[in-house]
Amino acid sequence: MNHYENLDAWIDTHFDEQVKFLQQLIQVPTDTPPGNNAPHAERAADLLDAMGLQTERHVVPAELVKAAGLQTITNLIVRRKYGAGRTIALNAHGDVVPPGEGWVHAPYGGEIDGGKIYGRAAAVSKCDFSTYAFAVRALESLGAQLNGNVELLFTYDEEFGGEVGPAWLLQNQLTRPDLMIAAGFSYQVITAHNGCLQMEVTVHGKMAHAAIPSSGIDALQGATKILSALYAQNTLYQGITSQVEGITHPYLNVGMIEGGTNTNVVPGRVTLKLDRRMIPEENPAEVEAHIRKVITDAAAETAGVSVDIKRILLANALKPLPGNKPLVDALQKHASDVFGEAIPALGTPLYTDVRIFCEAGIPGVIYGAGPRTVLESNAKRADENLDLNDLRRATKVIARSLLDLLTAA
Repeated sequence: MNHYENLDAWIDTHFDEQVKFLQQLIQVPTDTPPGNNAPHAERAADLLDAMGLQTERHVVPAELVKAAGLQTITNLIVRRKYGAGRTIALNAHGDVVPPGEGWVHAPYGGEIDGGKIYGRAAAVSKCDFSTYAFAVRALESLGAQLNGNVELLFTYDEEFGGEVGPAWLLQNQLTRPDLMIAAGFSYQVITAHNGCLQMEVTVHGKMAHAAIPSSGIDALQGATKILSALYAQNTLYQGITSQVEGITHPYLNVGMIEGGTNTNVVPGRVTLKLDRRMIPEENPAEVEAHIRKVITDAAAETAGVSVDIKRILLANALKPLPGNKPLVDALQKHASDVFGEAIPALGTPLYTDVRIFCEAGIPGVIYGAGPRTVLESNAKRADENLDLNDLRRATKVIARSLLDLLTAA
């Protein structure tokens, strides 16, 4: 057997153990918000330590965590040093959106049904805690001479922008890899992604009794005009085309609306939260300035209404760095061999923490366990799941790719 076959065989032999590890990770909730994620990090670290992967536990100061809108964060680093050479980081995040409604399978059960594992973060991205950890264990089982090092970075702030996750680790010089791979949840090797601007818009009017509405100023009517203007822009965005394969056009979503006090009261305040996805070709500052103008112009159409606009999040797009070629070549080669089909390298409309590494000059790509398309995983929807065959195959791809990257001349 060659080294690749030995890696595959080790992963097959230990796959039941890998699945159990993933189940135990799913069973510790990490809803963000509220973002009390330290208990999960402690559990993950204990499990990694028990496998011989000694884990550093880096507690983020409480004041930074609270300023980011979260409760607790402990980021984890596992350092595997093999010799002189480049360091490759593998980064997955443990924080998740709350489960929401409509689940058939328990969101924190880690249940297996029909060859799939179900639960919040089964696909995004606790699965890649297991993909990466077991790929490293498989690699070390070879006893081969390796040139370089691997770092497992398990962080807890992807849903809120990564500033107290990967960005905090980089700022505090706790990691500085030469190349990095981040959690992914589709077959493709992702080399580019959209940016994201999130904003909170508060429309102020004047409360009044519904029996005498003329004595008030209806904030909801003002908000309705703002919504109409935003949705009109969303239609116009369809005429803007990205040149990055896998990315189509910009788009906008209003995900939350809150306001008013009772049915018999003219609403004096309404708050909207919006998400504007930016293609890699767009300038974030120009996008934000234009959105602000659209909102203020629409608000001015309702006499007496004022508006406050606050940026919640600005995540820049991921643009490929020239140095990512070794990653792309290795992952594409082995994914195509393991899956028995051509695996493309392309962009995605999502945004991730990879951009933080690339902005620091560290070439990175997205690859991990997932289905053929993101939609199939039910990511961020009820009954999120992962086909266990895809978990097994992605682990083999990562292990094989690490072997190539750490034995290359």
